[in-house]
Amino acid sequence: MRAYRDARLRLPRENIDLPEDQGCLRWVLGVPLGIVYTPAVFFCWLALASQTGTPSDDWRDGVRMAAYLSITFCAIGLLITLTPVFRRTMGKWWYILPLLLAAVAYVRSLTV
Repeated sequence: MRAYRDARLRLPRENIDLPEDQGCLRWVLGVPLGIVYTPAVFFCWLALASQTGTPSDDWRDGVRMAAYLSITFCAIGLLITLTPVFRRTMGKWWYILPLLLAAVAYVRSLTV
C-alpha cells in the first residue's frame, strides 16, 4: 500500500517536448539546416544570375550543374528534416524553403 501512495504523490513525469524547452532546441536543430541551405541558396542564385549566350555556350553546363547542386543540397536538407527529432520540434515551414528552392533550380535547369 505504501508503494502505491508514494507513486501517487510523486510529481508527474516531465515530457521532453515541453513548449518552453523547444525554443533553444529549435535554434540548435536549425543550425545544421542553415548550414545545408546556405549553399543551396547560393547555387540557386548562381544559376539564376548566370547569363548564357549562344546555344553552344560552355556556361550552359555550369548553370545546369549549379541548379543540380542546389537541388542536391535541398534534398539533403529535406532528408535531415524528415528525421523524427526534427519533425517533432521544427515547424512545417522548414519544408517550404527547400521545396521552393528545388523547384526554382529545376525550372532554371530546364530553361537554360
